Parts: sequence; C-alpha cells; structure tokens
Amino acid sequence: MTTSEGEQGSGGAGAEQAAAGGGAQRPEARLEQAVRAAEQALIEFEIAVDTFRIEVENFSRLHEQRLGPVYARLEELDARILEAKAARSGDPEDRRLADDARSRLQPIPGVEELLGGWMDGNGLFPEAAAMLTDQPVRPPERVRPSEEARKLYRDLARKAHPDLAQEEAERHRREEFITRVNASYARGSEAELRELAAEWAAGPKLKEQAPSAGDELYARLEWLAQRKELLTLVAKELGEGAIGSMLRLAPDDPDRLLEEIAEQLRAQVAEREAELAALEALEG
Repeated sequence: MTTSEGEQGSGGAGAEQAAAGGGAQRPEARLEQAVRAAEQALIEFEIAVDTFRIEVENFSRLHEQRLGPVYARLEELDARILEAKAARSGDPEDRRLADDARSRLQPIPGVEELLGGWMDGNGLFPEAAAMLTDQPVRPPERVRPSEEARKLYRDLARKAHPDLAQEEAERHRREEFITRVNASYARGSEAELRELAAEWAAGPKLKEQAPSAGDELYARLEWLAQRKELLTLVAKELGEGAIGSMLRLAPDDPDRLLEEIAEQLRAQVAEREAELAALEALEG
C-alpha cells in the first residue's frame, strides 16, 4: 500500500467515524438544544419574577400594618380641617370638599349587619381573617425571606417547575407542589422548604425528554416566547406599582425605608394637628 493510499484509507475511516460519532447533527438536534436553553432561561426569569412578587406582597402587608393607622389619622385630620374651614367660611364649595373628605372615611352603611360581624366597610376584621386562614393576627417577622430560604426556593423551583413536565398529569402534580413551595417561601419558612425539598427528592423522577418533531419544537419555542412576554409585563407592573417602586428604593433594608416613611408621616400628623388646633382656637 502506498503512502497516498494509506492517507486516503485513514481519511476515509476518520470521516466514517465522525459521521458515526455524531459529528453531523440531525436536523432537530440543534432545535432541541435551543428549546432546552429557552426553557431554562424562562424558568430562571419566572423564578426572579415570582421572587419579586412575593417580596412586594410581603412588603405591602407590612406597609399597611405599620403605616395604615398613621395614614388613617392623617385622613381624619384632613377631614376635620376642611370641616373647620367650611364652618368659618360658609362657602358651599368648602362644605362640599369637607363632606367629600368625611364620606371617604365612613364605612359602607349596613355592611357589618349584613355580614354578621365578620367585616365592615373597610374589609374583614383581623380576627375574622385569622379564623378563615388559620393564621395569627400579627405582621410577618421579615419583609424578605432569608438568603437560605431564597436558595432553597430557587433550587426547588428549578427542579419542580411545571414547564419541565412531559405529561399533563405530571404538570398538574408539579403545579400543586410549586403552589406549596410559593406559600412556604412567602412565609420565609426554611424548615418547610427543607421538608418540601426532601419530599421532592423522594418523589417520582422526571422522565427523559423524547426527541420531538420539528414542528412541535417550533411550537414550543413560540409558546416560550409568549410566556416570556407575559412575564415581562408582570414584572413591569410589579416594578412600576407604588409598593414595588418603594421596595426598589431600599431592596436590602426595606424596614429602614418603612421607618423613614413613618417619620415623615408623623411629621405631617403633627403639622395637621397644629393647624386644626389653630382653627379650633379661632372658633373658640
């Protein structure tokens, strides 16, 4: 055998090995890889959005519990100031403004009687809400879950995300499980999240994804793109809302932000009280 023949033989064998070893991917292979990458990217994005949503919800509850009474005091003082000004001026427009301010503070007539003492015009009584949800009447201990809780949550969300299911029954199981994960994360409970992690590890394993036809893969990519657009809108609404905007001002120390707002509100209350006292002195 000549040198050229040997080289040709070697080259031919190498080409055959490359083809046999998958050097040339089948048409759907790259598309499958793109779908898997898009799925993982979407899951990460959805985890980030859900994390922010839970933080916004927790901060909103804490904001209402800590500052709600101060806002209510301000509204009451504003109504009394307008009433005092209307009494002095006798102007019908001043009286209308005073009546409007007072009406916003009044509960809806008859609501408490109709609902048997469970709620008034401002919503469920705290005791009633506690009975319905089996939760004590107290503010959340933390505005944000701990770093360990965040780590556990992200790990569970990645493993149990419904989008990884290949069958409807499996998707349903994952949706129910993720609902429990979200609830535990919202409470900031590391113990519950660890229990859920152990439960998931002991449960059914994810089936290997079978090769998909090209049209199914393209349809999957289209669905993933639509889902991402929806999540982008949700994230935008959360970030641009009043609570989300406040939370972004102090993401690492929201308690301090609440205290700063409380100080500002207390200063406004003091100003309104002084203004009302001056008006009442003039009437006297």
